[in-house]
Amino acid sequence: MNPVRAHLVTLLTEKFEAPADSIDDDATLEDLDLDSLARVELVFSLQDHWGVPLDDDHDSTAEVTVGRLVDRVRSLLAQSGRQPDMSDTSE
Repeated sequence: MNPVRAHLVTLLTEKFEAPADSIDDDATLEDLDLDSLARVELVFSLQDHWGVPLDDDHDSTAEVTVGRLVDRVRSLLAQSGRQPDMSDTSE
């Protein structure tokens, strides 16, 4: 599992109590029962952890999927010239 996805899964299960068996790339934040406040908090947590400029209006909508968030963070890391460290999955 790539470190961005691993960190996101950890956040979703531990901080937002999403069931691990419900988390796949096609699961939307709404599918995982994250309300609007939790979705914004998730985006801020990802921004803080990875140091990337996510758009809380665009990246925290109910229709955003887990896979899209992973791709977005990885893309922003690549644009900045950074690659996630495989051991960098803790919050």
